[in-house]
Amino acid sequence: MQESETLLAIKNAGIVAVVRGNSPEEAEKTANACINGGIKAIELTFTVPNASEIIQKLSTKYAKDTDVVIGAGTVLDAVTARIALLAGAKFIVAPTFDQNTAFLCNEYQVPYIPGCMTVSEIQTAMRYGAEIVKVFPGSTMGPGFVKAVKAPLPQANIMPTGGVNLSNMHEWFEAGVTVVGAGSNLTAAAAKGNYAAVTEQAKLYRKEYLRIKENR
Repeated sequence: MQESETLLAIKNAGIVAVVRGNSPEEAEKTANACINGGIKAIELTFTVPNASEIIQKLSTKYAKDTDVVIGAGTVLDAVTARIALLAGAKFIVAPTFDQNTAFLCNEYQVPYIPGCMTVSEIQTAMRYGAEIVKVFPGSTMGPGFVKAVKAPLPQANIMPTGGVNLSNMHEWFEAGVTVVGAGSNLTAAAAKGNYAAVTEQAKLYRKEYLRIKENR
């Protein structure tokens, strides 16, 4: 039940904010700024110092908001995944597929979203229980790759990350993705401490997603 509820929350969000930062404070404020702007799915990456502590803080803060879902990103192995889960992460995202991480997430009924670059990798990830796969890097693969994959694997739920921005987001959804991951184009202002600008950018992303959704 927990897994299906989280998957539904991610799909309903439409956009997953990929949150990085040079400090825990920057990452936490960036995540809050995205949520304030209407992007309720947060992937807090383990490139952030003390990432698990930020995941725990955010999970506690938004525990009563059922629309907000906090996950962990850049999870390279099962050990890191377990740390993230203990901190309260509701989903696990990785740049590559790792079998042991897939097993762990399945055991705890937590969605695992591994990065894939080929049809074979996508099929393998799905075979090990990944209900959403991350096409990464999206800037290299492009929406055309998604269309090609959806032909033999129409059941695949795909989330491109890297290269997604306001101007091309509609192309990804037209190609058949389920959700998109938005990173630097969404959160760039945080590096200068301008979190209000991140919130405004998040509002624009949310508005564009709702427009796309209405026209689908």
